[in-house]
Amino acid sequence: MNKQLRFLIDVSVGKKVEQYILDMGYDILCVRDINPKATDKEILHIAVNENRIVVTLDKDFGELVYNSGLVHSGVLLLRFEDEKANKKIEILQEILNKYSNQLEGNFCVYQNGRLRIKK
Repeated sequence: MNKQLRFLIDVSVGKKVEQYILDMGYDILCVRDINPKATDKEILHIAVNENRIVVTLDKDFGELVYNSGLVHSGVLLLRFEDEKANKKIEILQEILNKYSNQLEGNFCVYQNGRLRIKK
């Protein structure tokens, strides 16, 4: 596991998931602690300045990265329907265990049991 990964956790992800990532020993910043009303562009800017991977449920980040061409340090987009916190944590644990070395600098989308990694 790559404990050197640094994350910026979007408000949409939820407090229990934030706490789980922190408990796993990762370096995290939470958007809710910086500015819960930060725009997606501001979140990407903070993440790039601090070399952090954005963890979000907000699919607008795909629009910003691919259509607007904004720079990023990595985005992990979790596409859940109405998952409970425990299920989110279970999925995130699997992603971190299997793919932590591929998250940085890539746009990753988890949906329907699959993680797609785009360079």
